Amino acid sequence: MEQYPIKISVVSYLNALPFVAGLQDNRDDDKFTFSLDVPSVCAEKLICGEVDLGLIPVAKISDIKSPTILTDYCIGADGEVLSVLIVANQELDQLTNIILDSESRTSVELAKILVRDFWKKEIHWNEETSFDIMNLPKNYGAVIIGDRALKARKNYPYLYDLGAAWKVHTGLPFVFACWVANKFISLDTEKYLNKIFENGLAQREKILEEKVAKFDGIDVRNYFFEHIKYKLTAEAKKGLDLFLELRKTI
Repeated sequence: MEQYPIKISVVSYLNALPFVAGLQDNRDDDKFTFSLDVPSVCAEKLICGEVDLGLIPVAKISDIKSPTILTDYCIGADGEVLSVLIVANQELDQLTNIILDSESRTSVELAKILVRDFWKKEIHWNEETSFDIMNLPKNYGAVIIGDRALKARKNYPYLYDLGAAWKVHTGLPFVFACWVANKFISLDTEKYLNKIFENGLAQREKILEEKVAKFDGIDVRNYFFEHIKYKLTAEAKKGLDLFLELRKTI
């Protein structure tokens, strides 16, 4: 039997704001509470049982005891995503080191898979806890994600979009994050959450009006409506299954 309130952790990035909008519209509902976190914290809260449901990086699913993927929604891409990048001042084949972003293990593991299997390059991976993306050393690239990646796009001559590379490499969409529960959540509650997220996605125009100034020079409308794919389709699930299989080899 479900226990209320269901505690939810949701990513605080721009691409998750439609989900946040839906939850905020129902914030007085005694069925759930929610917090805003970076992807890695969403996952850690779910792993340790601090929350019951989280929008988490898919690479963290295996760290959760008895995980269940819920709802018809995710954060994905079917080609270019814009906000998950390797950035550099040189071409990829000139890089010797790539600094990794600590906020999402999924993007880090995707980068490693693509560099090995798609670009077929050996690289040294630097697992820094922080780095100055504006001052990368020579022959260094960096994996960056989320809002920071959107803002950094205009600052580098070389941008390697990991969503686009995955699509070319596999022919499939990529799922970066999905809704995962660590406890029983009923079908009725899942349907209720689907409705909440559907209503949130209907508010993207309103969100655009509020956030467009924050991302000067970025076509936020195009990002919301063309690049981020929110439905966890059958093809998206195939891409997810392939990634979860390939990540075992890195």
